[in-house]
Amino acid sequence: METLMTILVGFLVMIAVYLLLSRNLIRVILGTAVLSHAAHLLLMTMGGLKKGSAPLLGENAESYTDALPQALILTAIVISFAVTAFLLVLAYRTYKKTGTDNLQELRGFEDE
Repeated sequence: METLMTILVGFLVMIAVYLLLSRNLIRVILGTAVLSHAAHLLLMTMGGLKKGSAPLLGENAESYTDALPQALILTAIVISFAVTAFLLVLAYRTYKKTGTDNLQELRGFEDE
């Protein structure tokens, strides 16, 4: 299962890099969102994929799931959604101010 998740993470990173290298501002923002989700999946995979165990650390527990990666991922998801919303607002303001979302056309703008 970890191998399949690692391949999925690699595929998501490949898509994210493709989107980050484009000229459209919205594609760059989507690339950052996809890259953050790839990082979340990588954290989950590194923490170990176990089924059927409770996230407890008791002395008498025979099997358990480590809750730390899940807590880290939950925090990272909230932060990534906030950053994505902030970037979307910045892109909207840039589009309203300049009339374009093409990064090549934004180079050399007077306010730069």
